[in-house]
Amino acid sequence: MNLADRLREALALEHRDKPVLIEGDPHDPLVGPHAKTTPAAVLMPVVDRPEPTVILTVRATTMKRHPGEIAFPGGRIDPGDRDAVAAALREAAEEIALPPGGVEVVGTTDRYRTITGYEVTPVVGIVPPDLDLTPQPGEVAAIFEAPLDYLLRPEHQLVRTVLWRGRERSYFEIMWEDRRIWGATAAMIVNLSRRLAVIA
Repeated sequence: MNLADRLREALALEHRDKPVLIEGDPHDPLVGPHAKTTPAAVLMPVVDRPEPTVILTVRATTMKRHPGEIAFPGGRIDPGDRDAVAAALREAAEEIALPPGGVEVVGTTDRYRTITGYEVTPVVGIVPPDLDLTPQPGEVAAIFEAPLDYLLRPEHQLVRTVLWRGRERSYFEIMWEDRRIWGATAAMIVNLSRRLAVIA
């Protein structure tokens, strides 16, 4: 089974009843089931190499939200977007010049509610290697690839705890070389790894 087929099977609806979803802290009113959220989408671009990688970005330090953090290309779903897939492809084109026609969309995975009030749909797509990607300087400081297998391994998905707004919060962190992938981005990777584990 090739990479695209494995991902398609893992994201198939019949596997969605498995309890793998990480949604954010359900005890926080900003991410609880009754919270008002803004729909958003990100593209999880998996590069079709002999050893697949994932494209990630480093957000510009001038950004109001999450400056300097590692993220997938993406953003809020605009009224003109047909759906989450269209939004993710549009944002990836805007942020890193990833041509939408070069993405083989294989499906969406678990939505993730953030403490900043977004409900994010991750869109998983396969892209060819060595695309000529260009960061949009106002939003993206750098683009890099990390090995998919490394990111998906549970032993690299560390749980950290921090005191935030008067109480402890837990989040995932994945260190790859000198890159710190954490928060919503890491949680979406963990969700994908658990989906893949269901069919392993």
